Amino acid sequence: MIQSIDYAAIAPALIVAVAAIGLLLADAFDVPRRVLGLLGAGALGVALAAVVALAFGGVRGTFCLTGDLRGSGPASCSYVTDDFTLVFQGVVLAAALVVVLLSLEEITASRLPAGEYHFLLLAAVGGALTLVAARDLVLLVVALETLSLPVFALVALRRYDGTASEAALKLFLISVISTAVMLFGISLLYGVTGAMHLDRIAPALSRTPSELGPVAALGVVLVLAGFAFKIAAVPFHFWAPDVYVGAPLPVTAFLSVVSKAGGFAGLAIVVALGLPAYAHVWGPVLAVLAAVTMTLGNLVALRQRSAIRLLAWSSVAQSGYMLAPLAVGDDRLGEAVAATVAYVAIYAVMNIGAFAVVTGFRRRAGAGAGPDSLDDFRGLARRNPATAAAMAFFLICLAGLPPGVMGLFAKIVVFRATVAGGLTWLAVVMAINTVIGLYYYLAWAARLFAAPAAGEPRMPRGGAVRAAIAASAAGAVVLSVAPQLVLQAAAATG
Repeated sequence: MIQSIDYAAIAPALIVAVAAIGLLLADAFDVPRRVLGLLGAGALGVALAAVVALAFGGVRGTFCLTGDLRGSGPASCSYVTDDFTLVFQGVVLAAALVVVLLSLEEITASRLPAGEYHFLLLAAVGGALTLVAARDLVLLVVALETLSLPVFALVALRRYDGTASEAALKLFLISVISTAVMLFGISLLYGVTGAMHLDRIAPALSRTPSELGPVAALGVVLVLAGFAFKIAAVPFHFWAPDVYVGAPLPVTAFLSVVSKAGGFAGLAIVVALGLPAYAHVWGPVLAVLAAVTMTLGNLVALRQRSAIRLLAWSSVAQSGYMLAPLAVGDDRLGEAVAATVAYVAIYAVMNIGAFAVVTGFRRRAGAGAGPDSLDDFRGLARRNPATAAAMAFFLICLAGLPPGVMGLFAKIVVFRATVAGGLTWLAVVMAINTVIGLYYYLAWAARLFAAPAAGEPRMPRGGAVRAAIAASAAGAVVLSVAPQLVLQAAAATG
């Protein structure tokens, strides 16, 4: 039996879902493309206001069980809005707003169907908003697929682009495999515990008979593997570079920030709330994944000469940093979750800003695919000083150097959580990889201020992209001046 629905709790996801359907219908009546984009941005803004309002209302739960099943405690809820949920929903909605701004020019330049584009984008955002609030495995998987399925179509929306079609096919196949692996793991956990709600799975796993221990451990590993595909952790990362290159750049930004944030939120929810009894299994697995992911991502990024591919491999490496705190296992798990939340939130601002500049540069530098080489950014400071300064700041933040204080604080937070959890060896690996990352971030930043190649055109102005870059830069500056805003919010989630 299900209790009555708390519509206030689900308001952000509900607003976005209704807006998605409304925009699809509006397109049938030939509403102008730019109006559709502005309406989509407005819906995201209203949803963000709902998240802010919920922050003052305490913890809410809905879709709760009415009975006390198997004598396992109080009623369990499938959808919960707590500090963790609200922080991630705020990150998702703010990043999606920037993506919509970047999409306004992309839709016109690439002749994308505006109604379908905004419907799919908002549907994916709705899945992400639901995912971060999910507290049972069924809703978690449904929300994860609601986030993933529209992205396949978004990647392939340039219908006659072979690269986009190939990228969409790779993403589809990998996602299907990862979902199958995760569902098999969930079926094993359900067979062992007889529960789907995370607050019921956790005590059931702590009482698992010894003969069922290997089955539960296999289920845990398979669930982790499913999430590893979603967040592009090595060795499940091989889809990311090609998909990032083949997709429209705003969709690439969405994958890099919103989709990754949703995947990490789901992973943190599952391991912290449902699987603490098996921390001895998933802790070492996550530690190895983190070390290999950040190392391979950084080493391959060193060899890249394409801006998009460099950001793709950088994103893989950043996944390793985000995984590292969670690897501490059940020891100091609250602090570890808070560290991952803080890093994801700060990474979202840094990376969405970098993608905003790359999107604007490609769009302004010429029609079609546009330039993509790092050398194409050479001398950008002389042609467009404001854009070059913003890009340099985003790169410095990603590298974790002053004056990009928020990136530095993000690195410090994950280092502290990892060392406090007893994983000193992993902290050493992180330190080495941070030094490796400095090289390619600073090499790109140096190109911005080098002498430009002869005959390169000046970049014309563009309103929507400029607004996206300005919003990202403003967020980065605010968080660099007052990083405690994110750190305090993240600490509450732990």
